[in-house]
Amino acid sequence: MPTYEYECKKCGYKFEKFQKMSEEPLKICPECKEETLKRLIGIGGGVIYKGPGFYTTEYRSEEYKRKEREEKGLISGSKTSSSCSSCTSTSCSTCGK
Repeated sequence: MPTYEYECKKCGYKFEKFQKMSEEPLKICPECKEETLKRLIGIGGGVIYKGPGFYTTEYRSEEYKRKEREEKGLISGSKTSSSCSSCTSTSCSTCGK
Protein backbone atom coordinates (compact mmCIF):
# COMPACT_ATOMS: atom_id res chain seq x y z
CA MET A 1 0.00 0.00 0.00
CA PRO A 2 1.41 3.36 -0.98
CA THR A 3 1.69 6.49 1.10
CA TYR A 4 -0.01 9.48 -0.50
CA GLU A 5 0.72 13.14 0.18
CA TYR A 6 -2.13 15.61 0.53
CA GLU A 7 -2.27 19.39 0.74
CA CYS A 8 -5.20 21.63 1.61
CA LYS A 9 -5.68 24.39 -0.96
CA LYS A 10 -7.33 26.63 1.64
CA CYS A 11 -5.17 26.40 4.78
CA GLY A 12 -1.98 24.88 3.28
CA TYR A 13 -1.92 21.91 5.68
CA LYS A 14 0.23 19.05 4.32
CA PHE A 15 0.18 15.44 5.49
CA GLU A 16 0.74 11.87 4.37
CA LYS A 17 -1.82 9.08 4.41
CA PHE A 18 -1.20 5.33 4.04
CA GLN A 19 -3.98 4.08 1.72
CA LYS A 20 -4.85 1.28 -0.65
CA MET A 21 -4.54 2.13 -4.33
CA SER A 22 -8.22 1.29 -4.80
CA GLU A 23 -9.38 3.80 -2.15
CA GLU A 24 -10.85 7.12 -3.21
CA PRO A 25 -8.63 10.16 -2.56
CA LEU A 26 -9.42 12.13 0.60
CA LYS A 27 -11.37 15.34 0.08
CA ILE A 28 -11.90 16.89 3.54
CA CYS A 29 -8.98 18.59 5.30
CA PRO A 30 -8.43 17.28 8.86
CA GLU A 31 -7.35 20.80 10.01
CA CYS A 32 -9.89 23.25 8.59
CA LYS A 33 -12.62 20.65 7.77
CA GLU A 34 -13.11 22.13 4.27
CA GLU A 35 -13.45 20.03 1.13
CA THR A 36 -10.31 21.49 -0.44
CA LEU A 37 -7.74 18.64 -0.26
CA LYS A 38 -5.58 17.84 -3.23
CA ARG A 39 -3.53 14.67 -3.57
CA LEU A 40 0.03 15.52 -4.59
CA ILE A 41 2.29 13.60 -6.91
CA GLY A 42 5.03 12.19 -4.71
CA ILE A 43 8.41 10.71 -5.46
CA GLY A 44 7.25 7.25 -4.42
CA GLY A 45 8.90 4.77 -2.13
CA GLY A 46 12.53 3.88 -2.26
CA VAL A 47 13.59 0.47 -3.48
CA ILE A 48 16.00 -1.47 -1.32
CA TYR A 49 18.14 -4.14 -2.96
CA LYS A 50 19.61 -6.72 -0.62
CA GLY A 51 22.26 -9.26 -1.43
CA PRO A 52 25.19 -9.34 -3.82
CA GLY A 53 23.33 -8.72 -7.06
CA PHE A 54 20.22 -7.90 -8.96
CA TYR A 55 20.23 -9.84 -12.21
CA THR A 56 18.65 -13.28 -12.53
CA THR A 57 21.86 -14.66 -14.02
CA GLU A 58 23.57 -14.19 -10.66
CA TYR A 59 21.21 -16.71 -9.09
CA ARG A 60 21.63 -19.44 -11.70
CA SER A 61 23.04 -22.82 -10.68
CA GLU A 62 26.41 -24.02 -11.94
CA GLU A 63 24.64 -26.80 -13.88
CA TYR A 64 22.49 -24.21 -15.69
CA LYS A 65 25.53 -22.06 -16.53
CA ARG A 66 27.41 -25.12 -17.86
CA LYS A 67 24.51 -26.11 -20.13
CA GLU A 68 24.20 -22.53 -21.36
CA ARG A 69 27.89 -22.51 -22.34
CA GLU A 70 27.41 -25.84 -24.15
CA GLU A 71 24.48 -24.48 -26.14
CA LYS A 72 26.46 -21.41 -27.17
CA GLY A 73 29.26 -23.69 -28.40
CA LEU A 74 31.81 -22.47 -25.88
CA ILE A 75 32.42 -25.97 -24.58
CA SER A 76 31.61 -29.40 -25.93
CA GLY A 77 29.21 -31.78 -24.23
CA SER A 78 31.81 -34.53 -23.73
CA LYS A 79 33.74 -35.00 -20.52
CA THR A 80 37.16 -34.58 -22.16
CA SER A 81 38.31 -31.57 -24.08
CA SER A 82 40.70 -31.38 -27.03
CA SER A 83 42.40 -28.36 -25.44
CA CYS A 84 43.05 -30.11 -22.14
CA SER A 85 44.39 -33.66 -22.10
CA SER A 86 44.12 -33.96 -18.32
CA CYS A 87 40.42 -33.01 -18.20
CA THR A 88 38.26 -35.83 -16.81
CA SER A 89 35.48 -33.97 -15.00
CA THR A 90 32.90 -31.29 -15.75
CA SER A 91 34.66 -28.78 -13.50
CA CYS A 92 38.17 -28.55 -14.95
CA SER A 93 40.02 -25.41 -13.92
CA THR A 94 42.43 -25.68 -16.86
CA CYS A 95 39.99 -25.56 -19.75
CA GLY A 96 36.97 -24.09 -17.90
CA LYS A 97 34.80 -27.10 -18.59
